[in-house]
Amino acid sequence: MTKLLAKTTAVERVQTAQRAEEGFTLIELLIVMSIMLILMTLAVPQLLKLKKTGNQTSAINSVRTIGQAELQYNSAYPANGFSCSLTALGGDPKSGAPTAQAAQLLTPDLAEGHKAGYTFAITNCQKVTINNQDMVTSFEITAVPDAVGKTGDLGFCSDENNAIRQDPTGGTNCTQPIQ
Repeated sequence: MTKLLAKTTAVERVQTAQRAEEGFTLIELLIVMSIMLILMTLAVPQLLKLKKTGNQTSAINSVRTIGQAELQYNSAYPANGFSCSLTALGGDPKSGAPTAQAAQLLTPDLAEGHKAGYTFAITNCQKVTINNQDMVTSFEITAVPDAVGKTGDLGFCSDENNAIRQDPTGGTNCTQPIQ
């Protein structure tokens, strides 16, 4: 009886080992791959949409930040008025005290004019000359997506009044208020 029990146990061990070596069949692997493919086709567009929305939110906040930096610049350098350059609003704090050419009001990436899939610029500067010095009295901040439809859908603009507007085509013809 013990010999029969030992033979049965040995046979069961061999069968278990054979089943473990079999692995998945080709059909099982194809089914798993198709399910993964279906899930990816549903998830990837949503991820891209979330990334665009995040970039657009970042662009709005960056336009606000540049507008606030312009107001601080105007307060710190009243003879110059506003700045007509992002680099003048930037600057490295390690280089010394802030100046009109490097006011140290923006982070380096924003002062370079590029952040989160958007390109930023200060345009349409209006100047007046007072006591032989140019004073910038108005400006427009623009933010356009690097690739319309991929990094963002909307363009954003603001001016010295800090009212942010949007361009639904992704350009700088901002006529609609942001929502």
